Amino acid sequence: MSNPRKRARRARMLRWLLNLYPPYLGAGIRVQHISPDLRSVKVAMKLTRWNRNYVGTQFGGSLYAMVDPFYMLLLIEQLGRDYIVWDKAASIDFIAPGKGPVFAEFHVDDALLDDIRQQTATGKKCLPRVQVDIRDGAGELVARVDKTLYVRLKPQARLA
Repeated sequence: MSNPRKRARRARMLRWLLNLYPPYLGAGIRVQHISPDLRSVKVAMKLTRWNRNYVGTQFGGSLYAMVDPFYMLLLIEQLGRDYIVWDKAASIDFIAPGKGPVFAEFHVDDALLDDIRQQTATGKKCLPRVQVDIRDGAGELVARVDKTLYVRLKPQARLA
């Protein structure tokens, strides 16, 4: 999708749909911004009674949920329908307790996209690793998530 207007409309629709997604509503997760070019996302999560753990801080599952789909979604949008994109693995390192609102930002750059296209051009899979930090309102690190994605060019796309 190369038309900037269509991409911007798609970004607005995706943000709207994600903010109505029941698990995100229940966990207090809000997609604050998706760039019109579908290359970056900003997400926030308030501390509520629905995502608070036994000791009164952000529940770890909610922290992971707030970052789960975004790199996959951004890569799908950037690479297009000729590619298979899945989350393959993830790990989360809890650094400090989330005692209030937390935030995460995701960015997909040309270097990552070029590397994926180069590695998958012959039909081989690519397993890009990305990282996202979850920070509190003061910018302090709360958790770091490492993700491995699975990307492969669809067989019919290789033949074209």
